[in-house]
Amino acid sequence: MFFGLDKKKQLPDANEASPGRDTPMPIENRHYVNGNPIAPPFSENTEKVIFALGCFWGAERRFWQQSGVYSTAAGYIGGMTPNPTYDEVCTGMTGHTEGVLVVFEPKKISFSTLLKTFWESHDPTQGMRQGNDTGTQYRSGIYVFTEEQKMLAEASKLEYESRLIEKGFSSITTEISIAPEFYYAETYHQQYLAKNPAGYCGLAGTGVSCTD
Repeated sequence: MFFGLDKKKQLPDANEASPGRDTPMPIENRHYVNGNPIAPPFSENTEKVIFALGCFWGAERRFWQQSGVYSTAAGYIGGMTPNPTYDEVCTGMTGHTEGVLVVFEPKKISFSTLLKTFWESHDPTQGMRQGNDTGTQYRSGIYVFTEEQKMLAEASKLEYESRLIEKGFSSITTEISIAPEFYYAETYHQQYLAKNPAGYCGLAGTGVSCTD
């Protein structure tokens, strides 16, 4: 998406990051596919996690298709610029990566199943890119909300990394941390591939399974 832009491959210093703004991005708080809210408050029976695995158009679709996922939203995470726009993120001067907020019902789908979907849906060894999409906004990340999620994510990373290395891949570069501020992307990005079924999706896995 928007090929030809000079996307930076190095995170900016705090003093050179885009200034951003105080006002959050206006969004339509209704999931285009299932009608559930994409912003809090959510059902009390849900948990949430944020995954970054390249272009958020295809990544969001991968998760809303999972049974037990209550809602999803595209946004920006892991940067320094408050309330960034998509154009600002594309310059590489906000420090954000494109992320997907996944709100799920743990009685219907486990966190481990979501992790498996995450790992197998992209190449987590590529650093500041995913396939032809190059820049800091395409780096891989798992941003969690509990220490238990963090422990499970880190354990799954070690296990999957060993499988990748056995198949000739490099070490995993995925960030794993307690979730910093998540900024919702513009409404036209939300559930983009449901609204535009022929739209761009560069999501591609390694072909290596998390399980035998």
